[in-house]
Amino acid sequence: MSTLALTVNRRAVDLAAEPRISLADVVRDHLDLTGTHLGCEHGVCGACTVLIDGVPARSCITFAAACEGAAVTTIEGLDDDEIATELRAAFTREHALQCGYCTPGMLVSARDLVLRLPEADDRAIRVGMSGNLCRCTGYVGIIRAVTAVIADRRARGIAPELGGGRTALGPVGSGHGSKPSDLLAASAMPSSAAAAASITIADFTPAATIDQAFDVQHPPARVAALFADVAAVAACLPGVALTNAADPSRIEGEIRVQVGPIAAQFAGVARVERSADGLSGRIIGAGNDRRSRSSTQGEIRYRLTPLGEGSATRVELTIGYTLTGLLAQVGRSGLVRDLARRLIDQFAANLERKLSGQSVGPAEATRHLNGLALLLDLITARLPRWLGGTSRR
Repeated sequence: MSTLALTVNRRAVDLAAEPRISLADVVRDHLDLTGTHLGCEHGVCGACTVLIDGVPARSCITFAAACEGAAVTTIEGLDDDEIATELRAAFTREHALQCGYCTPGMLVSARDLVLRLPEADDRAIRVGMSGNLCRCTGYVGIIRAVTAVIADRRARGIAPELGGGRTALGPVGSGHGSKPSDLLAASAMPSSAAAAASITIADFTPAATIDQAFDVQHPPARVAALFADVAAVAACLPGVALTNAADPSRIEGEIRVQVGPIAAQFAGVARVERSADGLSGRIIGAGNDRRSRSSTQGEIRYRLTPLGEGSATRVELTIGYTLTGLLAQVGRSGLVRDLARRLIDQFAANLERKLSGQSVGPAEATRHLNGLALLLDLITARLPRWLGGTSRR
C-alpha cells in the first residue's frame, strides 16, 4: 500500500491504495463516487471519463498513483457546474439518453467541447464525441444537444477557451495530453530552486530502508570534516546539483537519476543534522519530479567508525525512503536496492578521490546508470542463489 494525495471534486483526499490500482477503482470503491461508470475497462468506451487537472481522461486505464497531487473532477463534481447544467437540460430535451450508463462520460466529454469549440460545427462535435460509445440511444440526439448548448452560449457572447481541452493522446503526466496553454505554462515553470521553495521538510516513517557500508583510507576526523562541507559531499553524489547550500537547515537542489529509459529529475530540499563530534548525522529531505508527478521523501543516517589504528574509516549508511506517483509503479524493492548500491559505490569512489585531493569531474559526479549493466549485475549477483548456491549479497 502507498499513500495517495489527491484533490477530488475540490476536496483534499488522502488514502492508502495499491500502486497499480486504477483511478476509476479509487473514485468508485474508495470514495463511493459511483457516477463514474466502468464499461470496457480498456479505455475505449469512454464511460469512465473524468477530468484530471481540467483535461478529460480515461480513468479506467489511468493509474491512480500517476495522479498524485492532481485535481480530479468526476460527474458528481459537476453538479453545480454551469455548462454541465445546460448540457443535462439539453440531453433531456433532445432525448440524448436512455439507459444512462454512458451519460456521465458523455457529459464530461461534451463539456470539454462546449468550452473550446469556437462554433457549433457538426463534424467537430462528432469527432470530439467519437471516443464515447452509446449502445442504446444513438448519437443524433447527443449531437443535437451539444450543438444546441454551444450555439446558445456563443449567441450569448460567451467566448470559447482557446487552446482548451485534450488535443492529443498520451498518458496522464506525460504532457502529451495536456492543453496547449498548459504546455506553454510548463515551459515557463519556475526553476528548480523556485520549485523547491514550496516543499517542506518533515520527519516521516520510511516505507523501506537500505543498510550499506564502505571503507575509506583516511582518518575519521578528516572524513568528518569533509562531511561538514555540504557542497563537497554533493559533488561526490552522482546526479546531484545544489542551487542553494548557504543554510544547512534548508539546502535546495536537484538530483537526476536514469536507468535505461526511466528518468527522473527531482527538485527538492534537505536539511543536515550532525552530532557534536561530527562522527554521525542525518540528512533528511523531500523532492518532486514534475514530469512524472512523483514525490519522494528520504533520509540518510551515517556513522563514521575508526578502523585499525584510526588511519582508515568505516562509513555506515542507513537509507530510508518513500516514493509515490508514477515512478512508484517501477520502484520494485530489488531494483531500488541495486540502484542504491551502485549509487553508493560511485559515491564511495568519489569520496576517496576527494579525500585524496583529486578532483571529481562531471563524468564521475553526474553519470547516469546504464540500465543493461544494472540488469546484468543483478542477474550475476543472484545467479548462484537461483542455482542453489548463495548470492554475493
